[in-house]
Amino acid sequence: MSLTAFQNPTAYEVRSLYRSLLRQSRQFAAYNFREYARRRTRDAFREHRTETEERRVQELMQRGLQELQMMRRQTVVSQFFQLDKLVVEGGKTGMQSGSQGDIVRQKDQGWD
Repeated sequence: MSLTAFQNPTAYEVRSLYRSLLRQSRQFAAYNFREYARRRTRDAFREHRTETEERRVQELMQRGLQELQMMRRQTVVSQFFQLDKLVVEGGKTGMQSGSQGDIVRQKDQGWD
């Protein structure tokens, strides 16, 4: 998609951009960046969902495409700096112990 591709964006093109932004936000390595990008995308589209003026919709689509291009660059960079997953990211790992099936870390996280 190019910036000049949207002369009169249709609802399908707007939804396509929305889904592309959400899909790209999942590519961030860090949980905080993933959630920020997702929240920012949803909030921006909710804020402007009642926009009907053609020129304003075109401007917003161009801005969204620029954000998508920027997000693609940033996700590539974020892949170089991966850290251990946070507790909130899910995916139980470790040895189960006790009657409640609690997870116990096998290795201390920190400086090795």
